[in-house]
Amino acid sequence: MFRLHFPGDIVTCKAEGRTGMSGLARRLARASAYASAVAILTLLAWSPSAYAASGGPDLEQAGNDVGNIASLQRGARNFMNYCAGCHSAKYVRYNSIAKDLELTEDQVIENLMFNAEKTFETIEASMPLDAAARWFGQPPPDMSLIARAKGTDYIFSFLKGFHLDSDSPTGVDNLHLPGTSMPHVLWELQGFQRAVFEEPDESATGSDPVFSHFENASSGAISPEDYDAFVRDTVNFLEYISEPIRATRRVLGVWVLMFLVVFLIIATMLKNQIWKDVT
Repeated sequence: MFRLHFPGDIVTCKAEGRTGMSGLARRLARASAYASAVAILTLLAWSPSAYAASGGPDLEQAGNDVGNIASLQRGARNFMNYCAGCHSAKYVRYNSIAKDLELTEDQVIENLMFNAEKTFETIEASMPLDAAARWFGQPPPDMSLIARAKGTDYIFSFLKGFHLDSDSPTGVDNLHLPGTSMPHVLWELQGFQRAVFEEPDESATGSDPVFSHFENASSGAISPEDYDAFVRDTVNFLEYISEPIRATRRVLGVWVLMFLVVFLIIATMLKNQIWKDVT
């Protein structure tokens, strides 16, 4: 735990013999400025440009749309079929998915609930955490907030970044997370690819090889375009579960802004009426 110190913030009012409010106000102002700076630096740290500048390869744009209900439905199918075996999503319930994705509870029970009994339950991984930690070195992370933590472009690029690696226990590595213990669970759809690296310029002494492009090693069950759409739908669903109330919040925000505009007009008219006789 870190403790923040603001030396010299407390101002003593000798005339009144007690601590004045100016010091408290100044402390709050400095704390607010500090928090704002930390928030801005955090956002910059997770931005695609900052990720690339840190030495990572460029991220592909996901281009997903959380307002596309059909895409979210396909993404839910993809997640439950390919991800929920290892990854949980403990902050979202099946009945919430049914409501937001315009599905009936019977459809959710029949097509999505593979390891749950009640629709008010959350998404739990089928694989036991202790077994996952023993097999992969650490338990797979919960996916509820992964889109907010990493960003949709990162997830999209990660799911497209697996490549063959004979030194890896799983036979593959990932361009955007080297040394990952996650196997390429979508290999049947995408197929396998090889990562081609180029040697850096002679001026860059001691630098690691730079990624150039992927080469196709074996074709998957679907075309590259269809695989991109598959991953995009999955990313779309992950962004939705990271903030299921997002659509409602935005609609509510519009109504709040409209109310404030109307209230401002009424308040201005009332102020003019009250002060009209004041010179």
